[in-house]
Amino acid sequence: MKVALISFHSFFQPGGVKRHILGLAKEFKKKGIEVKIITPRRKRSENYGKDVILLGTSFPVITAGTATDLVVNFNPLAIENLFKKEKFDVLHFHNFTPPSAFQILERSSSLNIITIHANVEKSEFLKKSGFIYLCKKIIQWKVDGLIGVASLTLGGSEDFKGPKVVIPNGIDLEEFHPRVPGLKKFSDKRINILFLGRIEERKGLIYLLRAYKILEKTFSNLRLIVGGEGPLKSNLEKWVKKNKLKNVIFEGKVDEEKAPTYYASCDIFCSPAIFGESFGLVLVEAMACGKPVVAFANEGYKGILEGTKGARFLVKPRDHRTLAKKLEILIESQGLRRELGRWGLKEVKKYSWQRIASQVLDFYRVCRKEKQKRAEKEDFSLEKQINKIFNRIF
Repeated sequence: MKVALISFHSFFQPGGVKRHILGLAKEFKKKGIEVKIITPRRKRSENYGKDVILLGTSFPVITAGTATDLVVNFNPLAIENLFKKEKFDVLHFHNFTPPSAFQILERSSSLNIITIHANVEKSEFLKKSGFIYLCKKIIQWKVDGLIGVASLTLGGSEDFKGPKVVIPNGIDLEEFHPRVPGLKKFSDKRINILFLGRIEERKGLIYLLRAYKILEKTFSNLRLIVGGEGPLKSNLEKWVKKNKLKNVIFEGKVDEEKAPTYYASCDIFCSPAIFGESFGLVLVEAMACGKPVVAFANEGYKGILEGTKGARFLVKPRDHRTLAKKLEILIESQGLRRELGRWGLKEVKKYSWQRIASQVLDFYRVCRKEKQKRAEKEDFSLEKQINKIFNRIF
């Protein structure tokens, strides 16, 4: 089997979809499956090795408080040449963004699968622009199966007649685990709270800073580590300075391979994302490193923590005062931090890439069988129509 994992998000910047695709590709290769990654180019200098094919051009777009991509293939012939050369059995799209997605799907003769990572039904902009309506029509036309990383990402797919399934994001438990050494510069007696993510509106860092301001009045042994870049970084650095917060460290961009060392360096992981999260990969990564997590109760995070021991530390989005109280509980109790850490290590086993990749492969097989059945029905129906015409004539 030969699989193309297709991203409509540039690999030039870190992101959850990128990590998902790289993790799935790595596990597929372990299982002996030939894999290529197809992603758009944003910079001329980009080069990710022989297994990553740069196709199309990415233009960064800011919408709904976050950065995304508009991707166009200015040379559609390049798509045709690529398919003739590679002869993929499966095209596995990760999200679906016209016009590039339409250009690729139109030329596909492979099994076509889409994993939906985003909760697009929540976006008023996408609804009003006609984007969602257009995508639904295109998907009905030529897509063989839909995967949602959470049930909420399959919202609005009721009219889709093909197979659908929820398969969450995966995690490499060989990369994220409690034995990862922490960074020496943070290994003192301070209690480290970690934020790791893009510094943009929807990630809600300002609410963690406000909570930290409250906590700092009570505790003198705290440190807040902020890993990531984004359009609000400069403003929030000024806010920290204006409010005279101590021991708030902006680390800048954290390369993906270094992320485990940051989780290992913290005592508590906090993700105050206020909206737009369909899963919560950072929560799972922190749990895999044995760390307790505190987070805002957006839809994606509730899907991971609701109904579990971790639900106690979900907070109503934007409520920085309650966020401070939840953090305070963990700051004061090393025993509770350890207890939640042990719970998280057990919980994340269901997200191992070995397990997730097997579920994806099983879904490919289901979709292939369904496609064959549809083809047989269509052939039979066509044959019946031809016979009717033949009988009328003769």
